[in-house]
Amino acid sequence: MKLRLFLLGYSLLWHLLLPLILLYLWHRGRKDRRYRQHLGERFGHYPLPVQDCIWVHGVSLGETRSAVPLIRAMLDRGDRIVTTHFTPTGRREAESVFAADIAAGQLRAVWVPFETTWAYRRFFRAFTPRFGLVMEIEIWPRMIFAAKRAKIPLFMCNAQYPSKSLARDSARFPLRQALMRGFAGALVKSDLQATRFASVGVRNIAVTGELRFDQPIPPALLIAGIAARHWLGATHRRVITIASAVEGEDATYLSAIRALQAHHRAQNLTAPLFIYVPRRPERFDSVNDTLTQAGLHVLRRSTTFGTGLDPATGSATGLAAPATPDILLGDSLGEMYFYLAMADQVIVGGGFNPKGAHNIIEPLALRKPVLTGPHIDTIEYPMTEALAAGVAQSVADAAALAAALIANHPVTDAQIDAFFDAHAGATARTLAALPDLLTT
Repeated sequence: MKLRLFLLGYSLLWHLLLPLILLYLWHRGRKDRRYRQHLGERFGHYPLPVQDCIWVHGVSLGETRSAVPLIRAMLDRGDRIVTTHFTPTGRREAESVFAADIAAGQLRAVWVPFETTWAYRRFFRAFTPRFGLVMEIEIWPRMIFAAKRAKIPLFMCNAQYPSKSLARDSARFPLRQALMRGFAGALVKSDLQATRFASVGVRNIAVTGELRFDQPIPPALLIAGIAARHWLGATHRRVITIASAVEGEDATYLSAIRALQAHHRAQNLTAPLFIYVPRRPERFDSVNDTLTQAGLHVLRRSTTFGTGLDPATGSATGLAAPATPDILLGDSLGEMYFYLAMADQVIVGGGFNPKGAHNIIEPLALRKPVLTGPHIDTIEYPMTEALAAGVAQSVADAAALAAALIANHPVTDAQIDAFFDAHAGATARTLAALPDLLTT
């Protein structure tokens, strides 16, 4: 009864707040016009549906990237796919990675419907999904129960239940756990995660591992990154990439940058080059201003290379190489592997923000040791295993980050290879587990 009353109130609230939600999208569209595009899709109107498909929901960039190897495997076996997203970064990633499949009519990337029964009813009519996979742990009440009413099995996929979230929900938000029980099942990252989901009543659970270990690595970006490092005069400099820096962390990174520069000056060492990649494109200009005002020599990827970046050489076509800066600002989208390839070491953003650290697997896949802040519950798996393997560090604050950068403890490729060998293969395990979950 409590759940029914909640769903009734939730639906009423969504309808009442719909004008404000549209205003929010319009406001976000001032910086990224894609928020304002294809608005009909958010109401369940899809002009180019793909019938009898598999539905994959990746709310934003990280979730979409985690789904890429699984989607590719399903496309290769002949499945049709519809991906849904809430943010332009997630949709843009799907449209870029699967451009050929979209052109062939095998995949559609669309906005997820608003949280209303009627919008989902239209979505289901347009795509008639056989089942759905919600990447990571996204709890959208109307999505869950609209799928259940339509008899469309909906699974959490690549899921984990962080310890802080479990404790919080158990104490204060038991309704969230009741919503989880509305899923048809869960494909989870580890045995520990299976135990946690089972403890709150989620049924039909399979342990499949972390899909990000199977992510494809674009070789052109790696070649370009290595060449760009040489072009910028940093072949013999230490290079540190700060990947996915989020709002509120800039002061921490600035403090560590200054401390490392001072250490290098005192030791008569060549100054390091930092690659600074903000998490969201809306922050590109403000981060540039912050770094410049701090007295650092900053080059922007967008103006240093422009659109003339040669993917084979990493240089800007027709331009002389600039003086090596303190910072190369990574103000572009879809080029994270380019920035990671340049690095000797990677600081993963989000860890100095209570919302939690972002994906550590991409840098480790390139054999780059990882540092992040203390807030690692969002990546509990595989961070716990990475810490034990000695391929990642979690530090408490700016001073500890500076100390770790100065100490620069070595990590070997063999250590990272062993870590990957122990955790790869989630795509195959997911595909193998789905038939049994669908018949349970």
